Amino acid sequence: MLSPHAGGSKRPPSEGCPRCPRRTRRRSANCSLAVHFCARNVCPWTDCIPHQGSRIGLSSTPGRPPPPCPPPPLLLLSPLTAHRLKGVGTPGLDTPHRGPRAQPVDGRKVGHRTPEPEVGSVPGSLAASSSPSQAMGVKTALPAAELGLYSLVVSGALAYAGRGLLDASQDGAHRKAFRESVRPGWEYIGRKMDVADFEWVMWFTSFRNVIVFALSGHVLFAKLCTMVAPQLRSWMYAVYGVLAVLGTMGPWYLLLLLGHCVGLYVASLLGQPWLCLGLGLASLASFKVDPLISWQSGFVTGTFDLQEVLFHGGSGFTVLRCTSFALESCAHPERRYSLADLLKYNFYLPFFFFGPIMTFDRFHAQVNQVEPVRPEGELWRIQVQAGLSVVAIVAVDIFFHFFYILTIPSDLKFANRLSDSALAGLAYSNLVYDWVKSAVLFGVVNTVARLDHLDPPQPPKCITALYVFGETHFDRGINDWLCKYVYDHIGGEHSAVIPELGASVATFAITTLWLGPCDIVYLWSFLNCFGLNFELWVQKLAEQRPLAGIEARLSEQMSRRVRAIFGAMNFWAIIMYNLVSLNSLEFTELVTRRLLLTGFPQTTLAILFVTYCGVQLVKERERTLALEEEQSQDKEKLE
Repeated sequence: MLSPHAGGSKRPPSEGCPRCPRRTRRRSANCSLAVHFCARNVCPWTDCIPHQGSRIGLSSTPGRPPPPCPPPPLLLLSPLTAHRLKGVGTPGLDTPHRGPRAQPVDGRKVGHRTPEPEVGSVPGSLAASSSPSQAMGVKTALPAAELGLYSLVVSGALAYAGRGLLDASQDGAHRKAFRESVRPGWEYIGRKMDVADFEWVMWFTSFRNVIVFALSGHVLFAKLCTMVAPQLRSWMYAVYGVLAVLGTMGPWYLLLLLGHCVGLYVASLLGQPWLCLGLGLASLASFKVDPLISWQSGFVTGTFDLQEVLFHGGSGFTVLRCTSFALESCAHPERRYSLADLLKYNFYLPFFFFGPIMTFDRFHAQVNQVEPVRPEGELWRIQVQAGLSVVAIVAVDIFFHFFYILTIPSDLKFANRLSDSALAGLAYSNLVYDWVKSAVLFGVVNTVARLDHLDPPQPPKCITALYVFGETHFDRGINDWLCKYVYDHIGGEHSAVIPELGASVATFAITTLWLGPCDIVYLWSFLNCFGLNFELWVQKLAEQRPLAGIEARLSEQMSRRVRAIFGAMNFWAIIMYNLVSLNSLEFTELVTRRLLLTGFPQTTLAILFVTYCGVQLVKERERTLALEEEQSQDKEKLE
């Protein structure tokens, strides 16, 4: 049976440390390790201890000496990407990170929200360090002069590449190939604007007023209902969402979705998870594969520019939400969820068309609070988030007046004339823009959801800070859905080669179905599926001698530098994997050939060095956050 908490666990309890009265010992939920840390200075000593319920099978027999710690892996590689395809109408598809073994920077585990990450469990590291050498890459500080040099190198490289892109945009503004996607922009800027991304133009230009009107109406009615009859606010959300879908897409589309909802609800009554998941995938396939998709699209009345995007977004997310409801009903038959619970969950308007998706158990628990209470300062944080979303929208529009990063890749002849640094900057900026677009869209929707006293999935982590594939999130909600119901359920602890292979193949099969089967999606899924399994193979290899012994002999600072070198390689693997679907296979081949073949060794080594410097700066930021969190936890204990 699918567990409702697959891939997630509660924070392990603390207990007193026999070696230091000021230190605590915390047992990891993922392995039998006791990691010692102090308020002022991290103690690098770790020891294996047996305990009941160990998830890696360590002995818990009294009197038996604990088994030795496994040798530390040399690399913390996790080649698993997350990305989206243009034109599918959804703002991001995440492939799952490595379940309970790797923890994202916001501390969230798969399947449900958890507190901030513990000390010893920070981005880019395993959930629990298995040796002092693993802690080196997290808590080890580098000299200030060295970090200053890294900052100078990264800043200079970005400025140099940006200058090349600016000149190229000016030179190509009047090219015949650019006429369709480079059009007159804001009059007071006096430059043409890159409008190649039709989704951005529709969301924040063509249909901006409609979207603002619909979300404003939701907020207004939600506030009135909360003041007058808070126990009915979940019904108000559902009624408003149904009316919005009815007015936008027509009654026949609404009846079509209700049919899918009722079908999955009936399947949930049988209590068979395999049946619910199979029917959910069949429903999803009916919206992705002809001739069923053509037949169902005929249920939409009227014709407008955003119709196809809304059709695919609303239907796809409806199927995922209904599947989540059915699986949670099978996992908790004693709770007796009703069809009304499913409809209130599915037709919550802010999440309906574009996500993010919350699993049913989380949404149901939060939306049914009779008297929700906001944490102190929550309204101020909501206002800040809304302000940042507006600033980001304006900044992106201004950026597109000077940098035509979306149009240039479509003209390969012109792109081939760029310098190597400008071409690398073009590839990098395309991924940054895709992250910004996802962050802005989810930021707007999450602002409304937080006003409704919900705790939605957070926006994705900045692509610049991603040097580990397992932390790549463009849509954390879909990532959690995939991990909870497929990836973690099949892969277990993700430590064995064969179960991991089966879990990744199943996950990417569903990923391919979600995006819509086609050649480019097949290639994207294959590359990422291979990358995920390759990470495990590398980890297994690194645990063997002599690699484990080599790292053990390195100093802490040198170990961090070695890890950053491989992190730089991972960063560009993320870029290349996503360029395949973000732009085109031809543009990806051009970037690969210029940076790795014709530009070798000067361009290749220069770009890797700049990326290495950036990874070290990200690691320093992670180290600072880990220490701040440690001090905060120690302060709470003293209070």
